[in-house]
Amino acid sequence: MGLVHARIQLANPLRPDLAAVEVNALVDSDASELCIPEMIRQELALESFDTRFAEQADGSTHEVAVVDPVRIFFKGRRTTTTAVVIGNEVLLGAIPMQSMDVLIDPRNEQLILPPDRPNFALTKVK
Repeated sequence: MGLVHARIQLANPLRPDLAAVEVNALVDSDASELCIPEMIRQELALESFDTRFAEQADGSTHEVAVVDPVRIFFKGRRTTTTAVVIGNEVLLGAIPMQSMDVLIDPRNEQLILPPDRPNFALTKVK
């Protein structure tokens, strides 16, 4: 399987005066969080409320800012989550993917809505 990217929109629900930003996000189910670059944090006027250590794929760790809330939109689905500010591209991890109830289609290398429930998201609570 190659790299999977998806067109998503990001918004700051606390600042409805700011337009959502459309980005081509790297989709990575091995990552847990939404990651955004500093440029997106500034464009959406997202405030940092904490820091944490983030481990990258190469094993290195970095202290990163955590921002909240960030709203994510994808094909009629949406969720609100925290994001870590790191890197130079948006990375969509497993937690927001599960919250939106979306799947990676490895054969076609794309993010999709589940074929058995394209019109509604299912949240697992147990």
